Amino acid sequence: MPIENCKRICLWSGPRNISTALMYSFAQRPDTLVFDEPLYGHYLKNTDAKTYHPGADEVLASMETNGEKVIQMMMGNHPKEVVFFKNMGHHLLNLDPAFMRTVCNVILTRDPAEVIPSFAKEIENPSMLDIGFEAQVYLLNLLQEMGAEVFVIDSNTILRNPENELEKLCSNIGIPFFKDMLSWKPGPRPEDGVWAKHWYKNVHASSGFQPYKEKENILDDAFQALYQKALPFYKQLIEFSQ
Repeated sequence: MPIENCKRICLWSGPRNISTALMYSFAQRPDTLVFDEPLYGHYLKNTDAKTYHPGADEVLASMETNGEKVIQMMMGNHPKEVVFFKNMGHHLLNLDPAFMRTVCNVILTRDPAEVIPSFAKEIENPSMLDIGFEAQVYLLNLLQEMGAEVFVIDSNTILRNPENELEKLCSNIGIPFFKDMLSWKPGPRPEDGVWAKHWYKNVHASSGFQPYKEKENILDDAFQALYQKALPFYKQLIEFSQ
């Protein structure tokens, strides 16, 4: 039976930010339905990312590419009390953001010194658009101006203490916390987008949030300029999260 007044959670992540692990976490809840990057097709259709994202043609063929129709789906009725949409912040491209006033918005970020080299393993020479920090700050400012509900979380705080941070997030959202959110069965999930084979190898091998390990983030010289561009945006996001 469709539920009219379900709680809608929109995660606005950047790439390589444990967003898939967080989606898997929410998928363990008995009251929650999850969607994997429903706006990805819209983003690929309307940018040159389709020329270099792995499996782009398959992605475009697999999903709705009209962003307005996707938002209508997101805001429609769903069969569970909570609906979790895993999104990339930069996928909300040239779309009316008014719907964000009525959903719970969660911005998930991570130190660009960790994001950039991880992303570059899949796509060479990433741009600021690819890694999403500027888009996330734009969304944060927009959501504040709109008076919309928004929370910012650093991925590494979840990895350091998953139970505490997920309890806090659920409390902020206004939903109960379930310990089942801390683990899942290894392997793909039915909700995975067709791009999972290119991007989800690590999370498919996992059964829960991986313990955080301090990294020696030594960036190649080729990434230093991109890192310096991204760092002020990351700092702005972190300042809001505290």
